[in-house]
Amino acid sequence: MVGEQPGDKEDLSGRPFVGPAGKLLDRALDDAGIDRDKVYVTNVVKHFKWRPRGKRRIHQKPNWSEMTACRPWLDAELTVIQPRVLVCLGATAAQALLGRDFRITRQRGVPIDSPLAPNVLATVHPSSILRAGDDEARREQMDEFVADLRTVAGLI
Repeated sequence: MVGEQPGDKEDLSGRPFVGPAGKLLDRALDDAGIDRDKVYVTNVVKHFKWRPRGKRRIHQKPNWSEMTACRPWLDAELTVIQPRVLVCLGATAAQALLGRDFRITRQRGVPIDSPLAPNVLATVHPSSILRAGDDEARREQMDEFVADLRTVAGLI
């Protein structure tokens, strides 16, 4: 599974997907019947791009040149791991790996032909669920995310 970039918690711990979005990913994987211990997670961009706001470090979206600069590390990871299923979490990861024209809104949860892995698909980043407007919207988005991950479980 490939996300956008480390968040604040990930940057501080040195491990991917350990913050709030990571906890939500863990829950969704469990709901979809995927063993989290058998999932390799990484990010397209390897550094946390942020802007200070008081004592907090606020996420800033990486630009294309940052994604391109970090791509050799991601390609090396994919060469070593040789995933049977590659899941792009969010638009940034999907566009970095599948092309700038890729749209999550049109191609979410649908297997895509790609030389990156035998099975490739994209879905939302778990952080987008956390940003949903209210509890009902979060529940609906979580259900859709778990459905995407069930598709992944069927490909494993």
